[in-house]
Amino acid sequence: MTTVQDLIDRLEADAAADADPETTPDVGIIMGSDSDLPVMEGAYDALDELGFAEQTDFHEAPDERFTYESYVVSAHRTPELMYAYGETAAARGLDVIVAGAGGKSADLPNMTASIAYPIPVIGVPVQEKSVDSVIGMPTGAPIVAVDAGKSFNAGLSAAQVLAREHDAIETRLVEYHENLKGGVADVSADLHDLGIDGFRDRDD
Repeated sequence: MTTVQDLIDRLEADAAADADPETTPDVGIIMGSDSDLPVMEGAYDALDELGFAEQTDFHEAPDERFTYESYVVSAHRTPELMYAYGETAAARGLDVIVAGAGGKSADLPNMTASIAYPIPVIGVPVQEKSVDSVIGMPTGAPIVAVDAGKSFNAGLSAAQVLAREHDAIETRLVEYHENLKGGVADVSADLHDLGIDGFRDRDD
């Protein structure tokens, strides 16, 4: 059985490995519980959409140039793991962290933002009642946050951070946005040209 100390030791060993940044995860996705995963899956989907790959072995990078990792890290049940994750993030090559948590005391995103500073952290309130907790940071301790449940947007925002240094990601983001615009144009044309009844029946 894996212990919290095992995970801390793994993170610290990875940080000490001095790995080539091109082989390490670029984005970290963390959540307070695996029960948050159905909401947080949107972040995975967004990054997958942009050509990222999941990296499950720090020392064996996928073929894709840009990757992400994920862990369950509870601010309340495993605070020592949260500190280890935040403190080793830069040394392990992470450029941005997406952190989601639920409940009224959704402290993982903002605590991680403090510990991992100056690495940007994008907070995802898993539930509506988590919003105030996630965004409630004092002046001088910033966090970026999306609306409750909008982890897909958090994944896109993480890619936007990376796009400032990587033209390939910027190109993928622009293409994704252009596809969205094209989708709206198609729907608009169909609604006009077919009329409301034809539009409703088009998929029947």
